[in-house]
Amino acid sequence: MNALTRDLVKLVETAEQSQKTREELSVSDRKFREKLHLMPPVGWLNDPNGLCQFQGIYHAFFQYSPFNAEGGVKMWGHYTSKDMIKWEYQGTALYPDQPFDCHGVYSGSAFIEDGKMYLYYTGNVKLDGEYDYIRTGREGNTVLVITEDGKTFGKKKELMRNSDYPDDLTCHVRDPKVWKENGTYYMVQGARTNEDVGQVLVFESEDKVNWKFRNRVESEKPFGYMWECPDYFKIGDKKLLSTSVQGLEGGIWEDRNVYQSGYFEIEGDILGEYKLSEYHLWDYGFDYYAPQSFETEDGRRIHISWMGMPDCEEYSNPTIQTGWQHCFTFPREIFEKDGKICQRPIRELEEKKHLVSDVKGMLVREGYPVYEMTISDITKNRFKVILSEKLILDYADGKFRMHFTDQDKTSVSSGRSMRYVEVEEVENLKILADTSSVEVFVNDGEYVFSTRYYPEVYKLQAEAVGAQITLSEIM
Repeated sequence: MNALTRDLVKLVETAEQSQKTREELSVSDRKFREKLHLMPPVGWLNDPNGLCQFQGIYHAFFQYSPFNAEGGVKMWGHYTSKDMIKWEYQGTALYPDQPFDCHGVYSGSAFIEDGKMYLYYTGNVKLDGEYDYIRTGREGNTVLVITEDGKTFGKKKELMRNSDYPDDLTCHVRDPKVWKENGTYYMVQGARTNEDVGQVLVFESEDKVNWKFRNRVESEKPFGYMWECPDYFKIGDKKLLSTSVQGLEGGIWEDRNVYQSGYFEIEGDILGEYKLSEYHLWDYGFDYYAPQSFETEDGRRIHISWMGMPDCEEYSNPTIQTGWQHCFTFPREIFEKDGKICQRPIRELEEKKHLVSDVKGMLVREGYPVYEMTISDITKNRFKVILSEKLILDYADGKFRMHFTDQDKTSVSSGRSMRYVEVEEVENLKILADTSSVEVFVNDGEYVFSTRYYPEVYKLQAEAVGAQITLSEIM
């Protein structure tokens, strides 16, 4: 441990203890803390990193800026869990303490093999001077750290620098995700070309350390200027390339978020000839970016995302005033149904549910901040759900909509307005609500909407003629 690391350790511990003391003394300072969703102890959280199950324990690392609730220098915070519901904070795992990552331990992934966890990430460096930090002045270094127990982390090893990437790229190459197939290791990274075209780079290795460029994946026509946080995996026979795209403008994107997170289905081979499908969004709500997936020991594909949105001036989060900001989505299982990729809350949640009401047609309840509500057998798209008097879920003009009645930044929405998806029929809804977040799964998770919200009163009203409405409190 060098002197910089020692100082950072002390500074982080001081910041975390100060926040803990603050929340112990003030109920209002902890009022929007979540029960089911991972949050930073203090400061800022963004991308999930290094998601995995290692020696039976789930690990979730996260982009962490403990000194500023509005962002700052990034390190990796660390949580562990036995069931992906109750998480225990393990402290900061990786600090920006080396010349090749001194301005941030940026996003990356975990690969498990031979009783070891291999953590790959981007070491961010911003040089001093008159640079644009897109084409000049930035280093995106690929770094490896190994742990054998998930608690102590070995010496960092720099694997690749900008000079090791294709020379037609900007300085923006980042977010390594690693897997093994047919005895060979592969890595994807997001990239931005000098022509401002987003793409994914594919590297290969025989030993997990020495990597060489193999191929690039891009759309037939330019589609955004940067493809971040790439992920490649299979669901059944479907090959999916997930990536968060920056720079989509005009048309349907005017009604979406600043940046998008979605996937392409791949026909062919990303190592050779391939064809990409249209781009499908993972989530149509307000707060969703930089998802990452991993495979559990029982074979499920689990997805977790940052429940936030970068570079968004439209809305905010009042928790900034109480020393912290952002959370993760609740873990979701990805599955295929009738040829469609769908998502649902992990099955472990079932054991935490306690039935409150099971009625037909209409439900009105108050005083439940953490719950799951399902509406099934909806006919003719006739339903309306109102949460905390300000958040509405309904169907109108061929669209399922999530919208707030008040867009003031001091309201429940904190500035959020409306998101929608065009869908012919809504047959069922599943709503997972936590203290300051809502995730809505439409038609068995074919479409999902996520948002933060900040209620003064927890009240829910659901009306759907003839439909079955079930409410379960989550304890």
